[in-house]
Amino acid sequence: MKWYSEAIDRRADQPGFSRNLGPPVFSRWSIHINQNHRSAFVKRTRKNIDAELLGKIVFARFLELPLQRFERLVRRLEASTEFAALRPAVIPAWLQGAQVAEDGHSRSRPAAVLGEVCKTRRGLEFVYRHASYAREYHFDEEAIKQLSTDPASPDDVAGTFRRLRLINSRSRLTHALMQAVLEFQAEYLRTGQPLALKPLSQAAVSARLRSNPALSVVADPGRLSRLVRGLAIALPSGKTIPLRGLFPTPRKLHCQYVDHMLKMEKTWLLQGLLQEPLTDGGIAERIEQEFGAYVSRRTVANIRHDLAIPDYRSRGQRRDYLAATSGFSPLVPLTRQALRSVVPPEPGVYEIRTLCGCPIEDRWSGLVEGAGSGAQPVVYIGSSGDLNKRLADHLRGSSGNALLHRCVVAGAARVRFRLIDEGWRRVERELYRVFCETFGAPPLCNRMSP
Repeated sequence: MKWYSEAIDRRADQPGFSRNLGPPVFSRWSIHINQNHRSAFVKRTRKNIDAELLGKIVFARFLELPLQRFERLVRRLEASTEFAALRPAVIPAWLQGAQVAEDGHSRSRPAAVLGEVCKTRRGLEFVYRHASYAREYHFDEEAIKQLSTDPASPDDVAGTFRRLRLINSRSRLTHALMQAVLEFQAEYLRTGQPLALKPLSQAAVSARLRSNPALSVVADPGRLSRLVRGLAIALPSGKTIPLRGLFPTPRKLHCQYVDHMLKMEKTWLLQGLLQEPLTDGGIAERIEQEFGAYVSRRTVANIRHDLAIPDYRSRGQRRDYLAATSGFSPLVPLTRQALRSVVPPEPGVYEIRTLCGCPIEDRWSGLVEGAGSGAQPVVYIGSSGDLNKRLADHLRGSSGNALLHRCVVAGAARVRFRLIDEGWRRVERELYRVFCETFGAPPLCNRMSP
């Protein structure tokens, strides 16, 4: 604060000034002195920075440029008089192997989207949204030196040349990064399923890129982190995801695995594949079997706690759909013969299961995945004063539920029921409520709650 003391001394002789004003109050005049002092300090510091270090700082900031600003920079640079003067020594081109979308298609994407992953016969390919993102310049070094010393050349030829080198470095690093991601996360990019993601750190990608002799840019983790920040890509399905989402940590993937297993637990209990909920150790074993990932029992417990899911004892004591249907009959085919011989014309509640051919929303993926073992999802819950007549109406398509009829016709429908003398509508409402609480959604063909 030496500059502040000197300022106080200079103002000491002015009328009305007192040194005993308590804590210093920074007026507009003192702030101006502070800014001048900082500016002089920055200038002195820059003189002491090594040229190589300064170049790294400039390139790091250049990697953080948003896509729109980067595109405008490339277009303005190529339209400048300095670039025209360098044109005999600079040849604009595209990165080797890079694919660029047509202008009409590229404008339909958000500004932060770098490009789109496309499926081809050769596999997955990345198509850049604009030609500026895949731009590369080839230089004639001797000709550039002559232009730099030519008095007739524009003043900022050397600065333009440095900017072109920055564009080359950023484009080459971006292209190498995308090719590595396409190879490592191919399954996720192809399907879009979060469970298909593999653990991938930016440090691992950096080590892989640095071992590539064809890449002239040093791909350290800090540069990759700056580059992917704010960028996004489009999947073959059209979904846009942030580029940093392709670098999940093991902890994030473990959370997805545990959440998936706990959702499947309800289906397995419903299908009779489990007699009681899974313990934390059982969840860890199934994760290793299905995903090949080792997760400790303690990690499963911590993740389950973060997801606000109780332990297996508490889950076993909850009144879920499996407990609510404990008194139901065995599953029987929904056919005329079964209706005549098995289903009586008495009041009760029932559920219909079928692998229908009509569209099934994503919330049913957990139920449908078990179809390989003969399981079928519950598509309808109902009740009637005459079970035989009501189920026959569903079979004929005269119940007024066209979606249910299509499902019954499309798949080998099966039904189970429970006879109830009185209050069967109340039991149906309770069964419907428990189903929604257990699976998070109503049955597919129930158009409204009972």
